[in-house]
Parts: sequence; structure tokens; C-alpha cells
Amino acid sequence: MSLRQIICLAVFCVEVAYGSDSNSWQQFRGNHGNGTIASNELPTTWSATENLLWAQELVGRGWSSPVIADGKIWVTAASHAEQKRPKNFQEGARSMGSFRQEAAKVKDVAFHVYCLSLESGNLLWKSTPYTGKPAFGIHPSNTYATESPVTDGRHVYAYFAAAGLLSCLDLNGNKVWEHSTGRFSFGNGFGSGSGLAIHQGKLYLQCDNDESSYVSAIDAQSGAVLWKKDRSSRTSWSTPLIWSHIEAPVLVVAGSDQITGYHPDSGDIQWKLTGFGGSFSGSPAWDDRQLYFGNSGPRSTGPLMAIDFQAKGEGVYTRNQSDAWVAWSTSGAGPGLASPVAYEGYLYVLNGSVLKCYESKTGQRVYEERLPAAGRFAASLVMAGDHLYALDENGKTFVIQAGPEFEIKATNELQDLFWSTPSMTARHLLLRGADRLYCLSKTPR
Repeated sequence: MSLRQIICLAVFCVEVAYGSDSNSWQQFRGNHGNGTIASNELPTTWSATENLLWAQELVGRGWSSPVIADGKIWVTAASHAEQKRPKNFQEGARSMGSFRQEAAKVKDVAFHVYCLSLESGNLLWKSTPYTGKPAFGIHPSNTYATESPVTDGRHVYAYFAAAGLLSCLDLNGNKVWEHSTGRFSFGNGFGSGSGLAIHQGKLYLQCDNDESSYVSAIDAQSGAVLWKKDRSSRTSWSTPLIWSHIEAPVLVVAGSDQITGYHPDSGDIQWKLTGFGGSFSGSPAWDDRQLYFGNSGPRSTGPLMAIDFQAKGEGVYTRNQSDAWVAWSTSGAGPGLASPVAYEGYLYVLNGSVLKCYESKTGQRVYEERLPAAGRFAASLVMAGDHLYALDENGKTFVIQAGPEFEIKATNELQDLFWSTPSMTARHLLLRGADRLYCLSKTPR
């Protein structure tokens, strides 16, 4: 067999096992954790009567993003007797005091994994890996199923921090193995949010909490812990990712006051940057040469910055950053809950309802435009082909032309509450609301 035939066979086997990039969405923000997909076939306009393929109600609540492979969707949810619909930003902040008292009374939460048909939305099966008292209470805007699952096309892996459990299920919903992750308090009453990452047969779990933080790598086949590293970070809500730059992949974990690059196979620290203050909510964006990140809270806006793929050692962020591997930084420009996205030389960042575009190489700002009549943004930005999708909590999605000129191609709206980040295939756009999961696809007029 020739070398070319061997390579083609290897690619075929990978695509059979994992699905091609355009037909699967295996983890939070896509197969590569960067929020992009190479497709211009997704709809740019929709409504309750246009390009809505289906809408499905699910028992329970959750802000986890759906994952997709081989024509199937997996999504998590949690339900309990005292459950209420999640609140929006404003209502959640207003009712925080009374809600903490209510959350303390919660006794038995059922943690669910759902499998649905991508084309019809029909429920194929439901599995409930755990039912019991949660390890912590949650903010009225959060849920007990905010951590996004992952899939490798052969299994689905669901992490529930409030249950202290990571479960591996087969494609029929049967439990293959489970792993205890520990039961900790998270976020001074806000709850958890960090999802899983998957890469080359390994699962990566970021467990930044208020008691005993760590990051670990777990064998996807057996559930065995391959390595585990303690962290000084307290609660954060960013999901880990694999930065596949031009040299070698790096596991990136953004925590409280720090961002760290680990070797995916050993857990050894390759670089670390501190001095940000606060905790990361959104995940970084990346391309093959630079990593882009920042964090902001309700009362302050942190920096936005980029580091080079040759990053090594440890550094401390200052406004006059001099570390050679820090490519650029801009104070007071970091994103909040919504993760940024990098695409074809430009970086897109949401600050409140303001969309900013930067030259990714230099950090030079290209434009700064307020999205008209936009609500708050919790869902991360995603890019399909040359269209950027920005979904606010009120169900309004701005479809924006990629590139240096600001142009809103369309504005669409669905009546629901949206905090979950969209998921995509070449022809399907999934939006998860508090009440329903929506599948949008171009349909004949």
C-alpha cells in the first residue's frame, strides 16, 4: 500500500469514527473549540415560520450546548420538584437573595442526557446518570446542567459538577463507565459552567472551585485518570480547549486571575500568565499562531490580549507588558460571558452590546459598533463561513458579515430566553432556549 493510500485510509477512518468537520460539532464551540465551521449553507434569516426545521421541548433545564455527530444530537438537562425557569440577567440579579434560601431547600435533582434526531428533533432516548442532592446551590439565572458534554461519535461524555460525576454513555444511552470528580462549592452561589474538552482519545476536565481546584486528563475509553494537577485558581466558568497551533497542541485552561498552557499528554505547565483579577467566564479564541483572551465582570472590564505560539515560562500581566511571547494587549477591552472568535485575520469581541473587530495579528481595532436594540449576551459568538452569529438573551440573533467592514446582514428573533452557545453543522443551526431546543435549516419556500 502506498503512503498516499495509507493517509487516505487514515483520514477515512477518522471521519467514520468522529464525523467530518462540517457534519459534527463534538464539543463546546465545535470540533476544534474555536466556534467556527466552514459552511455558507446555514440560514441567515429565520422566524417561527421561516427556516425553522423543528422545535423540541425537553424535561428539565440546562444551558449546556448540544453536541452533534452522525445525525444525532446529545444535550444535558437537570430537573427537580422545586425547579423554576432560569431568569434573565436583570431578574436574576434582582432575586438573588431570596433565591439562595430556596436553593438550599433543593433535595433531589435528576441529571439527564438526551439523544435526539438531528433531522426531526424526535427523542431517541433519555438517560439519567444520577439523582440526588446537588453539591451546591445556583444563581437564579444558572442551571444544574450548564457544563457542555462532548462526543467522539462512539460515546457521549457528560459532566455534572453539582453531582460530582463524569459519565460515559454508549450510543444507546447505556452507562459504560463513570468517574467521581468530587463535590465542591462553586462561585459563591452562582454555580458551575465549565464544560469538557476532548482530543485524541483524552477528556480534559477543568474543576476550578472554591475548595480544591484541579485540572485532569481522563482516558475516554476506560475512564482512567491519566494525570491530575492541582491549581491555585478559584471558581471560573471558562471551558478548556486544545490550541492546535503550528507547532504542537496545548491544553489551555483559563481560571481566576490566570491562564495556563499545559502539555496535553503530561499535564506539565508550558506557560502561565497571571495578574488579570477576577475569573474567566468566556473561553479564548485562537488561530494557528496566536491565542486571544480576556475577562470582564459586572463591575469592571479587564484586558484583551494575544500571546504567541512560542509562549514559554511564567509572566505577570501589566499594562506595559514586556514578555516576548505577549503579542499585544489592550486594557479595558476584555469580553464578558460571551467568548470571542477569530477568523481569517480578524478577532471579534462582544463588550456588552458593542461588537468590536480587531486585526488579530496586531490588535489594531478595525471597528466598534453597537448592535441596535440588543439585549445582554451570554451565548458565545460563532462563525459559519463568512457570517458571524451573535445571539442575545432575548432571542435576537444578529448575522454579521465577516471582514473589516461592519455590516448586519439580517436580524432574526425567536421568543425564548437564550444563554446557551449555538451549535452547528453544515446545514443546521441549533439554538437552545430555556423552553425549547430549536433547529434552523434552509427550507424550500
